Amino acid sequence: MISSQLQIASYLFASILFILSLGGLSSQESAKKGVFYGILGMLIAVVSTVLGEGVEGYTYILAAIAVASIIGIMLARKVEMTSMPELVAILHSFVGLAAVLVGFGSYLDPITQTLTGSEHVIHLVEIFIGVFIGSITFTGSVVAWGKLRGTIRSKALVYPGRHIVNLSLLIACIVLCVLFIGAAGITGMNWLYIMTAIACFIGIMLVMAIGGADMPVVVSMLNSYSGWAAAAAGFMLGNDLLIVTGALVGSSGAILSIIMCKAMNRSFWSVIFGGFGTGPTGKVAEVEGEVTAVNHAEVAELLKNSKNIVIVPGYGMAVAKAQFPVFEMVNKLKDKGKEVRFAIHPVAGRLPGHMNVLLAEANVPYDIVLEMDEINADLPDTDTVLVIGANDIVNPGAVDDENSPIYGMPVIEVWNAKNVIVMKRTMATGYAGVQNPLFFKDNTEMLYGDAKDSVNKINALL
Repeated sequence: MISSQLQIASYLFASILFILSLGGLSSQESAKKGVFYGILGMLIAVVSTVLGEGVEGYTYILAAIAVASIIGIMLARKVEMTSMPELVAILHSFVGLAAVLVGFGSYLDPITQTLTGSEHVIHLVEIFIGVFIGSITFTGSVVAWGKLRGTIRSKALVYPGRHIVNLSLLIACIVLCVLFIGAAGITGMNWLYIMTAIACFIGIMLVMAIGGADMPVVVSMLNSYSGWAAAAAGFMLGNDLLIVTGALVGSSGAILSIIMCKAMNRSFWSVIFGGFGTGPTGKVAEVEGEVTAVNHAEVAELLKNSKNIVIVPGYGMAVAKAQFPVFEMVNKLKDKGKEVRFAIHPVAGRLPGHMNVLLAEANVPYDIVLEMDEINADLPDTDTVLVIGANDIVNPGAVDDENSPIYGMPVIEVWNAKNVIVMKRTMATGYAGVQNPLFFKDNTEMLYGDAKDSVNKINALL
């Protein structure tokens, strides 16, 4: 057992490590160090909490942690990089569910029933808000997991008057909060159960109303929700560290969501209220032109004759695990005196920073990995653009088709380059479910097949 003074000092040190962790994650060069700070901070937090004064049965808690850690390690080792977004979403749901269970336990705690006056009211409000946020986070994250996994359709589920329904449910929860505070014992628990069911439904409908192409922003927003749910649990338990940690996660997730919304020309508030990704309702413009296919030898020859080359990775590269042969191709082209750079869209893949992680895994130098805003101005002077498994993030419809579901979303304007090679397995639509006019442009040619296999064949020819 450790003293309360030592526990407070440990909490302070863990909080500093969490802040350093967020600071480290702000750049690719310091990301590994940031992860280490986060792991160390969480280890200190868990140990100091479990071994703190007044904690009984800590041997059982440690045993549960050991079992859960083994399960977590086994599952995480099996998860591919392509499935990382689903893993993140389902982990957010666990945080929400934990907040709900903590709320139930806190209300049933005999100590809660002994509180009086304003202290009692404040604690009940903490419980109610914590369960409310946790319920929305839980079901919303499960729906996001289903959409990312493909078990739930990616198309936005919209119906007339949905905002009125959601607002009515929110008002009902406020009324239930008043009834909950004024009730006692089993009656109060019943009001809490009813609110939990309503909040779970709100969570489902908010995320179901969001289009699949915008799921990366939703994941970051759910990350913020999970942080606020953790902070609420901290208030219920009287744990200062949990409050601080939850606030850090909640605020950083919200900031990331705001940044991504600006990058996609979307409204931050529409993410929260479930109106995100519905897009225009008019008819999408007809795609004109013919698709031209090329073989690997022709692509290799085009690359040999190009001075400036830009590579745009997408989810297809992640699925094919092509980042390693792609980096090999970059080295071969550099040896031939070519200038090669990567163009990364903020929401490429299924998770914020998904492509950056893949390229870092292949040891691609950070100085040749550029953001969308940095590369678009250079594309008219680029000889060849290789689009590897990307679709919606290079769709011209986002710029010139007002009826496109992704209209207004900034994209990488690859069609401005002299030559565009798109590597895809088929002509299937992207996650937004719309055809890409890029494939039919005169300066675009398609290279069909698995991205990894295609890049390996191009490398052999180079």
